[in-house]
Amino acid sequence: MPLAQVIARQRQSVTCFLSPSANCDINIDGEFNQSSVIYSGYVKLSREMSSTAMKKKVLLMGKSGSGKTSMRSIIFANYIARDTRRLGATIDVEHSHVRFLGNLVLNLWDCGGQDTFMENYFTSQRDNIFRNVEVLIYVFDVESRELEKDMHYYQSCLEAILQNSPDAKIFCLVHKMDLVQEDQRDLIFKEREEDLKRLSRPLACTCFRTSIWDETLYKAWSSIVYQLIPNVQQLECNLRNFAQIIEADEVLLFERATFLVISHYQCKEQRDAHRFEKISNIIKQFKLSCSKLAASFQSMEVRNSNFAAFIDVFTSNTYVMVIMSDPSIPSAATLINIRNARRHFEKLERVDGPKHSLHMRMR
Repeated sequence: MPLAQVIARQRQSVTCFLSPSANCDINIDGEFNQSSVIYSGYVKLSREMSSTAMKKKVLLMGKSGSGKTSMRSIIFANYIARDTRRLGATIDVEHSHVRFLGNLVLNLWDCGGQDTFMENYFTSQRDNIFRNVEVLIYVFDVESRELEKDMHYYQSCLEAILQNSPDAKIFCLVHKMDLVQEDQRDLIFKEREEDLKRLSRPLACTCFRTSIWDETLYKAWSSIVYQLIPNVQQLECNLRNFAQIIEADEVLLFERATFLVISHYQCKEQRDAHRFEKISNIIKQFKLSCSKLAASFQSMEVRNSNFAAFIDVFTSNTYVMVIMSDPSIPSAATLINIRNARRHFEKLERVDGPKHSLHMRMR
């Protein structure tokens, strides 16, 4: 039986974090050397946890064939890119509810992009579609031959949003960028981004280049979902504290179903700025491969002479990834620390608002 399992079975009452830099010796019986420095986490809740779901309305709009339903199916329905070819056109509006952290539920409205439907959205269905919107995601096909019509519909959406949901966040996805020659992608995206930001005034929009064939889709949707998490700053603060206590180089928090990165902490700059979305894409594909074999992905450890990486179930809604650059720290210590942080982060997810923090004290 692996050492971590031995310790987990024999030390069920352990509620402390190990400081890796201390003289921590763990014997096969799961006992800690008395010279170890141990930190315990304590949690102080300032209010009762809310049991009411917090619904956020998300509009997904764009011309027919722009790729809206394909990206939604990849992110939320576990499709792989090549399987989206069999998806048909969206008729009118397709509603779906996706539960995220704790009480957060995304109320996703995938709006069909045929001309008839688009006209109805701005006339007879205007109030129903555009009222109480938290986020508008507008998808543009980068190779569309009807760019003027695309921009006209986009501006009509903005007018309806300004009237009905003026505080909504606006995101524009310049999609199917894989069809553009690689040496032209930066230039074309920059031109589209400038046009969209100009047309969006007085509203502000954030633009992303995306493709279902690479990690850019995960970068865009991770950034969008990040904006919807109500206590994200408190989550990041606690993640930073956790990383510093266990002396991790980097800690990432993934949403469990989609593997979107929802929070992270790093103690120093890393060379690859796109590593988060790459990891999301790779692990999501591996997770899907496991499901095809009727197996569920639980955890993974990668270790060499330079680093150790751990991916493990964290809370009921998340996975955590911990990167350690000191290979001398035993895996068992890191796994125990992950296990003992779960209860705290589980509670943090379900608190309605950033009133709940993780403090550490030495004992």
